[in-house]
Amino acid sequence: MTGFEIRALHHVQLAMPDGAEAEARAFYTGRLGLREVAKPAALAGRGGCWFEGGTVALHLGVETDFRPARKAHPALEVDDLKAARDALDGGPIEELPGLRRFYLADPFGNRIEFVEVVAE
Repeated sequence: MTGFEIRALHHVQLAMPDGAEAEARAFYTGRLGLREVAKPAALAGRGGCWFEGGTVALHLGVETDFRPARKAHPALEVDDLKAARDALDGGPIEELPGLRRFYLADPFGNRIEFVEVVAE
């Protein structure tokens, strides 16, 4: 026993290059439809952006020696995978048991998976 229980995923953080906040905003708000939320004052000077939508919280933090996450990734559940893929010009849709998905890279090369749960 651990003495505690993990209840939920609070947020996912992805890295981004220094000074690329405008690109992050254009993608995460403009293309994905998330809303930007203010970072706490104690963190605002570090750069980056925070975004939310539904139950999703994505934080983008500046990494000095930035390299995109090409394997590790968030998976965002959507209500209409085909519509999302068409709107985002995403990759091919893959069928898995109980799930359909496609991948897309953000402007910095970070991998993002989009999923739709389907009845088996």
